[in-house]
Amino acid sequence: MSETTEQITTHAVELTDVAATKVKTLLEQEGRDDLRLRVAVQPGGCSGLIYQLYFDERLLDGDAVRDFGGVEVIVDRMSVPYLEGATIDFADTIEKQGFTIDNPNAGGSCACGDSFH
Repeated sequence: MSETTEQITTHAVELTDVAATKVKTLLEQEGRDDLRLRVAVQPGGCSGLIYQLYFDERLLDGDAVRDFGGVEVIVDRMSVPYLEGATIDFADTIEKQGFTIDNPNAGGSCACGDSFH
């Protein structure tokens, strides 16, 4: 009889210190310590693929996980290749406030910066 061990895979998405701090602050404001930051790629947007970035309490089969100083970032199995080497940052400037994704795999992106191909 062989035992099945759940294999947790990792991904190559980076989370900057600034973004990790912002995530921690948001979770503290919500009073939640059971949430992870999920980043995914879905069909849609004006360039073919759109980023999704949201808090998720679930850990799904095939998810890849990395911990950044207590902030877990999860990527689903299908999104991992599209996000290889991507960096999630947090911008807080007069022009823009919010999370940004710098993705070396994007062949091109639209003006809004939310979708790519």
